[in-house]
Amino acid sequence: MISMTCHGAARQVTGSCYLVETGGCRLLVDCGFFQGGAAAGPDANAADFGFDPASIDFVLLTHAHLDHCGRIPLLVKRGFRGEIIATDPTRELARLVMSDAASLQEEDARRRSRRLYRKGKGDSAPLYTIGDAFRAMDFFGRRAEYGRDIDLAAELRVRFVDAGHMLGSASVLVEAGPGRSRQAILFSGDIGNPGRPLLREAEPPPAADVVVMEATYGDRNHRSMSASVDELIAAIADRLDRGGNVIIPTFALERAQEVLFHLAGAVRANALPRNLPVFLDSPMAISATSIFARYPACLGDEPRARIAAGGDPFGLPTLHFTRDVGDSMAINRIEGGAVILAGAGMCTGGRVRHHLKHNLWRENAGVVFVGYAA
Repeated sequence: MISMTCHGAARQVTGSCYLVETGGCRLLVDCGFFQGGAAAGPDANAADFGFDPASIDFVLLTHAHLDHCGRIPLLVKRGFRGEIIATDPTRELARLVMSDAASLQEEDARRRSRRLYRKGKGDSAPLYTIGDAFRAMDFFGRRAEYGRDIDLAAELRVRFVDAGHMLGSASVLVEAGPGRSRQAILFSGDIGNPGRPLLREAEPPPAADVVVMEATYGDRNHRSMSASVDELIAAIADRLDRGGNVIIPTFALERAQEVLFHLAGAVRANALPRNLPVFLDSPMAISATSIFARYPACLGDEPRARIAAGGDPFGLPTLHFTRDVGDSMAINRIEGGAVILAGAGMCTGGRVRHHLKHNLWRENAGVVFVGYAA
């Protein structure tokens, strides 16, 4: 008998976390961060999980976006000692995401502590530290391979299926029970749209008795990818023709790489100037881009062929990676003619706010949103 309770991403988009109990075994599918600031509740991430972390035997991680993996270090900090199972790309990207989240929390805690000090009050502690994030990596165990069953316990097994959402993303099938009494519950994870050339498309999932499915865009029809790319390139070309910069608030994982891929294609097709300065101003996105290049088997036919031929699917003649804060600030001296990709995708923090401050007042500049923004 399988029972399931939701501890996040129910009646909301973020904080994915599902508790599955069967045959004395307790497992989580995802353990994600609540995002959206005050809208998510000021104490949502610091609150009790709703279960004892020490009682959890396994965490099955569908993919590495913050709203799916961001509370894993807190889970470990509060007593989890089980095994985390994910695909190889997800392991690498989750390490990047969790350490970045910890760094931001430490920075926020220092700011709060300075304010409290001025008021004669005590220090403020981060939800978890970079050390906590690295310690969480110690609990990543077996590596999931698409389509291959993993036995967790007697009469309990799981299978990861390519969800086509981002590098390493998966839907997860949990099967429990003997023979004909076996029950199956499928967690869709986040599902990728078809027709996106950067990644392989989602695989059809296996049969299940119950499906727990993401529904962020469940009531909407998306236009074709080619139409979206055409609109992106046209918007960039219009601002460049006016002599302005183009700011693209960009999620560091998957969306940044997708935009670079399409910009490179537009330059090769002469739809954008070959000498167009493009800045990827996000240390996490820069690191993630190198991880994408290490897993060509997860990519679509075109980028995989480019890598096989010794090329770079994200390469542009004048692409600049800016890791250092000083290099990021130097971009402000460019008054027009550049494309600047920077995080965060919803403009709630990160370097993109710095670039918006220096460009929003310019009539010839443009801001192009390429992903969900609350």
